[in-house]
This record gives sequence, structure tokens and C-alpha cells, in this order.
Amino acid sequence: MAEISQSVTELIEQLNKLPGIGRKTAERLAYHLLRVHETEAFALSDAIRSVRENVRYCSVCFNLSEGELCNICSDPRRDPTILCIVEQPRDLMALEQSGVYRGHYHVLLGRIAPLDGIGPDQLTIEALVERVRTGNYAEVIMATNPNVEGDGTALFISNQLGELPVKLTRLARGVTAGSVLEYTNKEILADALSGRQKL
Repeated sequence: MAEISQSVTELIEQLNKLPGIGRKTAERLAYHLLRVHETEAFALSDAIRSVRENVRYCSVCFNLSEGELCNICSDPRRDPTILCIVEQPRDLMALEQSGVYRGHYHVLLGRIAPLDGIGPDQLTIEALVERVRTGNYAEVIMATNPNVEGDGTALFISNQLGELPVKLTRLARGVTAGSVLEYTNKEILADALSGRQKL
């Protein structure tokens, strides 16, 4: 039986660590990278290096950014009185693609998941509470995923913000329970934002 070179084996192992990439897919990707022109393969490695070196979290909302502030926080046309709380930057992107929401965001960088060992102190909840306490927000929209962990996270946050003079709402249940915002189409997200309810 022929041995695979150490370099190819290492590439397959690294690709296999990516979410949703099994061993066979990792092998196909590795062999694809060996077949394409080296400029295409190096463009991928350069893009990976660039994103790791240049992208960080926005100092205000924790969205992905290449500067101190993300494009949303630095946009003066956004409504500064509405704050939408999401779990991950990809959820923010999904809501932005709906084209309906024009306020600000706060990215939690996860959700409370005790079975996975993730508690409130591992998220950006403390920064969120301080932001709402010192900000001039009229409404805070809970846009966590409609599943057990997302609902639990929203409930925990609503308890933290309950004493503050701000209206708390939750996305309408046009978003199917158990789904993930990242994979929800923009029409459903637009309906969910427009029909949001008091928490």
C-alpha cells in the first residue's frame, strides 16, 4: 500500500478540523489544492493569513472588523436608539441581508450552554449590560436563535436588563424553533423583525 506524503497527510488533517468537513471531503480538498495552479492555492493561504492578522472584534459591538469600530458602529445613518442582540457575527450578517433593520447590534460571541460548559461570563453580556445602562436605547431586540440555549440566553439577558428603562422585545416566531439564523432566508428574517414582540 502506497504511503501518502507527510505534507499531504498534514494538510488533510488540518482541513478535517474545519466544521462540517469530514475525512473524505478533506482528502478531496487537499487533492484539489494540489491540482490547481499554485497562484490559486497560495491565494487561499494568503487569504487565511490576512483574515487572521487583520480581523478582530469591534470594540463596541463585537462584530468582526478590520478597524477599531465595525462598519455598522461607525455608520451615522444607523438608528442609535435600537439595539439588536445576536449570538454570532454570521447572525448579524443574516439580519443585515434582510435589509429591514437599521439599528445597532451587540454580538454575544456565543450562547449560554451549560452542557457545553459555556456560562454568561464567557460571553459579552457584561459589556452589553454596561452599554445599555450608559447608552440611550429605547428598545433592545433579542435575536438569539430560537432554540433552548438561545431562549435561555435571552431570558438571562432580559433579567439583567429588567431594571433598566428600555423596552425589551424578541423576534417573532416566524423563525422556526430549533433553526439557526445563519440558514434562514431573508424574507422570513424580515417578517420576524417586523413582527417582533415584547419580551
